[in-house]
Amino acid sequence: MAISYEWDVNTVDVYPSDGDYTDVIYNVHWRLNATDTQVDAEGNPYTASVYGTQVLDTSDLSDFIDFDSVTAAQVQGWVESAMGEEKVQSYKDSLDADIAGQINPTSKTKTLVG
Repeated sequence: MAISYEWDVNTVDVYPSDGDYTDVIYNVHWRLNATDTQVDAEGNPYTASVYGTQVLDTSDLSDFIDFDSVTAAQVQGWVESAMGEEKVQSYKDSLDADIAGQINPTSKTKTLVG
C-alpha cells in the first residue's frame, strides 16, 4: 500500500484592498486527496479526501506576491505552514485509516430480504 497525497488550494478569499495591496489572500478553501496504488475489484484505486478552510496571517505583507503571480504550490506551502506539521500529518493519518478501512472493512451494511 503506497498512498500519494495531492492538495487542491485553488479557491481563496481575498481582501480587495489592504493598505497598499490588492487581492490579499487571507483564507484558503483546501482539499487534501489521498490515492492508494492498491485497486479495488473494478480496477479503481482506493481514495479518500478531507477538506476545510485555513486562515492565513496577513499582518506582515513584506513578502507580498501579486495575486496574478501566486502559484498553487505557494498557497499549499502557506496552508501547510499555517496548519503546522502535526496537523498536516494528522490529516494524512486519517486519510490512511480511511483507505485501510475501505480495503479491510470492519463492518458492512446489509439489507434483509423478505
